[in-house]
Amino acid sequence: MLNRRHLRIKVLQALYAYFQSNDPNYVKLEENLMNSIEKMYTLYLYFLLSFEEIKDQAEHRLEESKKKFRPTEEDSNPNMKLINNRVFSMLEKHKELKREANNHKASWEGAENQELFRKIFLVIRESETFFDYMNNGEDSFEDDLAFTVELFKEEIANSELLYNHLEELDIHWIDDIDLLCSMVVRTIKGFTEKEQNIFPLYKDEKDEVSFVKELFRKTIKLNDESETLIDDLTKNWELDRIAKIDVLLMKMAITELQVFPNIPTKVTLNEYIEISKFYSTPKSHTFINGILDKAISKLTTDRKIKKTGRGLMN
Repeated sequence: MLNRRHLRIKVLQALYAYFQSNDPNYVKLEENLMNSIEKMYTLYLYFLLSFEEIKDQAEHRLEESKKKFRPTEEDSNPNMKLINNRVFSMLEKHKELKREANNHKASWEGAENQELFRKIFLVIRESETFFDYMNNGEDSFEDDLAFTVELFKEEIANSELLYNHLEELDIHWIDDIDLLCSMVVRTIKGFTEKEQNIFPLYKDEKDEVSFVKELFRKTIKLNDESETLIDDLTKNWELDRIAKIDVLLMKMAITELQVFPNIPTKVTLNEYIEISKFYSTPKSHTFINGILDKAISKLTTDRKIKKTGRGLMN
């Protein structure tokens, strides 16, 4: 589910916390880093589990309507389209989703959560997305799928009620919500009537965990050396005048260039430039690009960049 850019960003956040803390013991922060990545997956699971909760609320409302002393025509002959939504049913019965949710302790059980989804369902019932779906006269897997995606994008991912609730559970989740919502949409869009796959946390767990830990540890280990290099390459600047995030991004890039022989030089350069566009000042990417170009030239001359495989220096 997470690509290398997402992992670099998580390492960036952990390193920023490390250098701000002035605590030489990085073990606890590394543990927090790995936990934060695991928690991202937990939030992904929470989102996928939300459809079952909405279906349960619809069923509960249906049962309550049946108990009315004087039921209306709608109460007696309810529209069952949402309750019978094929994608909702797939998610409700998804064994892998249930297994991962159990492993990560992701559950909407409890009175507070049920009250949350009762309120969310009331908002959904008043939405145009819900009205159009329930009254379009279609009955197909494709229609159910399109509705599920639209419902998530319009009424779940943008739910202020859910947003506030998640912020109370873990304030750090807010930084990851956009990414995880896009993963949920990709997951649902990938469903077919015969196959419904959810994303794993890592493409290759052993390789990706090693990448995260090595990048985190080696950036700390090479900090003084990287700082000296950056200082030499920015002689017209006082190092403390450069944005801290810019310096940290360059330190990470310089470390990655030297420590990971299987990552092409151009990939490293492009990745940190792109990250700087979102996490630093508007002009930072141009500045970082110029300094890293010089750093690559210097490190190559000093034979500190050693790539294995054809074309990896480019």
